[in-house]
Amino acid sequence: MAANRENGLKRRLGLFAVTNIVIANMIGAGIFTTSGLLMGDLKNPLIMIALWVAGGIIALAGALSYGEVGAAIPRAGGEYVFLSRLYKPVLGFLSGWVSFFGGFSAPIAASAIGFSEYLTRAFPWLANPQILNPATEDALMKKLFAVTLIAVFTYIHSRGIEVGARVQNGLTVLKVLLIAGLVLLGFAFGDGGLGHLGGGEDFRFDFGGWKTIGLSLMWIMFAYSGWNAAAYIGSEVKNPAKNLPRSLILGTGTVVLIYIFINLLYVYAVPPEEMGGVISIGGLAVARMFGASFESVFSLLISFALFSSLSAFIILGPRVYYAMARDRFFFRFAGEIHPRFGVPSKSIFLQGAVAALMVLLGTFDQILTYMGFSLGIFPLLVVLGVFKLRREKKSAFKLPGFPYIPLFYLSAGTAILFLGFFERPFESSIAVLTVLFGIPVFWAFRRRRSNLNRPALHLKEGPGEGQRED
Repeated sequence: MAANRENGLKRRLGLFAVTNIVIANMIGAGIFTTSGLLMGDLKNPLIMIALWVAGGIIALAGALSYGEVGAAIPRAGGEYVFLSRLYKPVLGFLSGWVSFFGGFSAPIAASAIGFSEYLTRAFPWLANPQILNPATEDALMKKLFAVTLIAVFTYIHSRGIEVGARVQNGLTVLKVLLIAGLVLLGFAFGDGGLGHLGGGEDFRFDFGGWKTIGLSLMWIMFAYSGWNAAAYIGSEVKNPAKNLPRSLILGTGTVVLIYIFINLLYVYAVPPEEMGGVISIGGLAVARMFGASFESVFSLLISFALFSSLSAFIILGPRVYYAMARDRFFFRFAGEIHPRFGVPSKSIFLQGAVAALMVLLGTFDQILTYMGFSLGIFPLLVVLGVFKLRREKKSAFKLPGFPYIPLFYLSAGTAILFLGFFERPFESSIAVLTVLFGIPVFWAFRRRRSNLNRPALHLKEGPGEGQRED
């Protein structure tokens, strides 16, 4: 029984289910919104495609590195657990703190807003019930659809991981099939030409150009974010030493191929000078290939893709807060497991409430800009932990290509943050301030924890050690 249960969470998920969660968590708002913006800055389709390939290689290097760490520490919580066990509890807490805002609640809000935007693009009458003035109705109805979607999937995933996983499996398979069908039909029957790859302007590799590359890769890595998804549910993965690294590699590799082909399709359909600055690049590409009437169909497809990624975020995030609460570095109720459904239902509802609040208070572009920098910080420390595991001889899965693969990820990730900060200092500074604000919060939880007259965890213990089954 001990092998199949970890701190109240049962190992129920096989390779197929976990790989689907990785794929669904990766394919979301980024791939359908960033390519036009990238072209507006880069103005060169070959450079843009090359950066998408580079981003995929970086994500695969990260997935391989996380596979070794996750196999050695197969517990729910992702970076929170990894950094607490590898280094100090404060680093684990800060990663979980940032994940709560920038890693999960914000992507859920962004996916929900994106869903409502594309849903009302496909069916404009949904945003105009003709009760108030059109502008007010449009804004209110889109937010209503977004909040409703969050509420529905929060409820679904509060009913158990098996129910949620079945829903997620179906959504992910259908999403991948729909995207693959679009790519095949586009290249086979759509109007366009690969000659567009030779268009655009020459790119200058001066410091300004490298800053643009850094910012572009930051946006691209947001689109690839989720390559580490399986690490967040390590306590619920069957045979984690094998299935966890395999799911990370299979899921990430699948998405890299999908993204490269989608971007080639965008360039095939739309000349580079017309792509620049277009957020709804997918709709424009379909309109050019098949006519304006098909744009509504593809807008519905995009809304469906965002629908699925939101579901994956709702599954993963609460496992981080659950792990933090079990270590008494978060609100205690977040660590409670529902006696019937076997999931951290209160964490799920807390995350849903915060995401809904972000929908009501923020905009799509505000949320995306903030996430780009914040999601790049703590994975660097996790990948650095591979060297620590090797030195201490604690690796259960040996990363192929060591030490070159983790060194490549560390170098690329650091360069992206450095260049992105200089290109967008305001948004990057907000992400840094979020991390710094977490330090006094950590000490507040630590003080409360030390005052509890209970024989529980001590700071020298890592997450998952010495925890009580309350």
